[in-house]
Amino acid sequence: MQRGDSKPVSSSDAKGLKKVDVRLKWDPSAWDRPPHHLDIIATTYAVDAPYGRPVYVVQFDKRSPDGTINMSRHSRTGQGFGFVEEMTFELDRLATSFVRVVVGVAIHQDDGHKTFGDVSNTGVVVTEGYEELLTDDFQQVSGATAATVAEFTRNASGAWEFHEAVRGFDSDPVLFTQEMGSPPRT
Repeated sequence: MQRGDSKPVSSSDAKGLKKVDVRLKWDPSAWDRPPHHLDIIATTYAVDAPYGRPVYVVQFDKRSPDGTINMSRHSRTGQGFGFVEEMTFELDRLATSFVRVVVGVAIHQDDGHKTFGDVSNTGVVVTEGYEELLTDDFQQVSGATAATVAEFTRNASGAWEFHEAVRGFDSDPVLFTQEMGSPPRT
């Protein structure tokens, strides 16, 4: 189930995006509660099926086969010291057979149902170099257990563009990887 669909905002850079970072932060749970475990997840889509099944999924325990999408920092608990998880996308190195990459964040549901509203100080930032493409605190999807945050698409000239895509979902991380690439409902 999707919540909080938002309109995409395209990058206006004619050269296209090259290398993008997505960083995630959240505060740890109280000492007497199970830890909050959030993950950045990326799915890639082929030219012949831009809204079909992902070609591959990248997350904490899986990297892209060609090394173009990598998780460089991972946390299982949050630390309260700023951004503790980071994924890097070398879009300019992705094979021409890829036309779309969707990035999301999912909350593990191992210790009971948790939403973004249950986790304090959540935040995500998407950057290319020193330019912030997106900053969000998940408040608009506070009742969701997972959310997409960004979509990168290859345009007709082959350049990669950024689109803001903050949409909430009610699913666990496994189901989310199957749903996150679906087109937004209007």
